[in-house]
Amino acid sequence: MTRATYQCPCGAHIEFKQDLEKESGTTTRNWKCKACGTPVPGLTAEKISHQHPPGQ
Repeated sequence: MTRATYQCPCGAHIEFKQDLEKESGTTTRNWKCKACGTPVPGLTAEKISHQHPPGQ
């Protein structure tokens, strides 16, 4: 399976769940860049939220 990645406008490379922050207070899962808080597109963020760095 191919890994999903996302390049945030702030320059952060988002590849693992640890790079995302879940937006609180919502009934649906909305993800943001952990570095700057910019929303990450839903489908891409959902794929990334299931990816963990090797060894974890």
